[in-house]
Amino acid sequence: MTSQVEQTEATDGAAAPAGPPGAPERRAGGPVKQVKRLDRVIIRFAGDSGDGMQLTGDRFTSETASFGNDLSTLPNFPAEIRAPAGTLPGVSSFQLHFADHDILTPGDAPHVLVAMNPAALKANLGDVPRGAEVIVNTDEFTKRALAKVGYAADPLTDGSLEAWNVHRVPLTTLTVEALKGSGLARKDAERAKNMFALGLLSWMYHRPTEGTERFLRQKFARKPEIAEANVTAFRAGWNFGETTEDFAVSYEVAPAPLPSGRYRNISGNLALAYGLVAASQRSRLPLFLGSYPITPASDILHELSKHKNFGVRTFQAEDEIAGIGAALGAAFGGSLAVTTTSGPGVALKSETIGLAVSLELPLLVVDIQRGGPSTGLPTKTEQADLLQAMYGRNGEAPVPVVAPATPADCFDAALEAARIAIAYRTPVFLLSDGYLANGSEPWRVPDVDTLPDLAPVFATEPNHVTEDGTEVFWPYLRDPETLARPWALPGTPGLEHRIGGIEKQDGSGNISYDPANHDHMVRTRQAKVDRIARSIPELAVDDPTGSARVLVLGWGSTYGPITAAVRRVRAQGGQVAQAHLRHLNPFPANLGEVLRCYDRVLVPEMNLGQLAKLIRAEYLVDARSHTQVNGMPFKAEQLADAIQSAIEEGLTAHV
Repeated sequence: MTSQVEQTEATDGAAAPAGPPGAPERRAGGPVKQVKRLDRVIIRFAGDSGDGMQLTGDRFTSETASFGNDLSTLPNFPAEIRAPAGTLPGVSSFQLHFADHDILTPGDAPHVLVAMNPAALKANLGDVPRGAEVIVNTDEFTKRALAKVGYAADPLTDGSLEAWNVHRVPLTTLTVEALKGSGLARKDAERAKNMFALGLLSWMYHRPTEGTERFLRQKFARKPEIAEANVTAFRAGWNFGETTEDFAVSYEVAPAPLPSGRYRNISGNLALAYGLVAASQRSRLPLFLGSYPITPASDILHELSKHKNFGVRTFQAEDEIAGIGAALGAAFGGSLAVTTTSGPGVALKSETIGLAVSLELPLLVVDIQRGGPSTGLPTKTEQADLLQAMYGRNGEAPVPVVAPATPADCFDAALEAARIAIAYRTPVFLLSDGYLANGSEPWRVPDVDTLPDLAPVFATEPNHVTEDGTEVFWPYLRDPETLARPWALPGTPGLEHRIGGIEKQDGSGNISYDPANHDHMVRTRQAKVDRIARSIPELAVDDPTGSARVLVLGWGSTYGPITAAVRRVRAQGGQVAQAHLRHLNPFPANLGEVLRCYDRVLVPEMNLGQLAKLIRAEYLVDARSHTQVNGMPFKAEQLADAIQSAIEEGLTAHV
């Protein structure tokens, strides 16, 4: 799975990369530009949705990963497929935080904003601290463009940007000038201005260039004139940074000290797709994905469709119900069955999830959460499907729930969800979200042989003898340890049996309307999920001093912001403990004991307090919510303030 992706070996250090071919030489005696060493940088590229900001950010990220920095990204897409050009709803941005040390978030505020038009400037300037660098494409600051976003005067000339270090660069003009001899029409040449900007930023931060040039030639292999135009624009941007007097300083961010191994930059959805393929290989089960496209889950379908060589079958169904129905049928047939969706799709799949609970078949339900309700915010993130995953089915239909913490952790979470589903014969929810799905970070490629063996034991012979001595197969006899029922492949001689949605007799699988049997089956299915707690690790608590009175408890993608906030509070002398849940149903066996060790439990969530409700109901502790539902991840500074307030309240209460 890794032979065709960009990778780098972690080393103790690396020299700053040279410029692209044809770059001006830094001759002795010539003008020398100052180079500053930084420990971290946050850059945000912003422009119209047609300006290629996501591609620009992806390329800068890939080169940063290959250089060896630790990194975290935050792509931010407009919801419209193509909003009107130059409008605020059409602004697309990509934020990258990279450093010479371990980092956890894409950063609270950018040190550098690249604004390709007035809309991008207006939509993002409020996040940029005063004194930061702002690079603007002056060619787009026309009267019409300014009026379209409500600027009464040109901010480049009216003094309103004096608090920032503004670089006025005619990106479009410079790009067209660089491509004069390319034979491209002006409109086509203008489209390469994002590569000019990428070249300029690559010079500013000493990013490698070879990988981007190779990528462009591969991407546009069928249109070599377009490929060379983009390469030329990219080189022109680098050369502009080297020669212009407006940029007197460039910056170096040394590689981060990562553990040795082979690394690549990976997004959450890509890591999740690879985790599913790995689970298929380690379980020796063919992987079947039944899915209907929905933002932000569709990339998993796109990626898995590329891996037929690993025995992966992908089925793009006509709707959400057909997608999960096909997946459940594949599970009955002996496949590692998966269905992917986002929140609205989960609602449509709920009846079939309940059927999977009744059938007791392994099925992975991957929910990449987004803002809701209904269609909601398709391109924004949220954690508001937890209670839907826990209870969103008719009747008592318990389903295990697993949540990854970081983009790279999506790989391990997929393996864990598959392990539970296979071992306990149950559907399993995997709750990722848009922040993890589209964000990225370095990932150390694992040795496949070190991954857990997930292979199931299929039923191969009858397991019950009737009163008249006949050997038959009973589908609801159970493993005494896991309470899982046997998994019999259809067509196996002698293993004919009946399963279905109507309640079954324990053991035999015959249809049963007996009240006592239904009570028994409901409680047995719940007990099976409860037993999963025996096979998961106890909750680990990070409490360095052992004397903290406040515990910050999180789940899912809040891990990065919470951990960054906890570090800030501790650096200022505050004492706080941290724990993070991967397993949300069942909870780790020691969770209640952990909670009772602290006076206050703070639960940050991107919802209105769903985990806090579960914690309060289950353990009768005063779990307090800190929530936001604005479609964006938490900022570390915001959480640090909330944690500090909780500590101070506790100290006041003990006076």
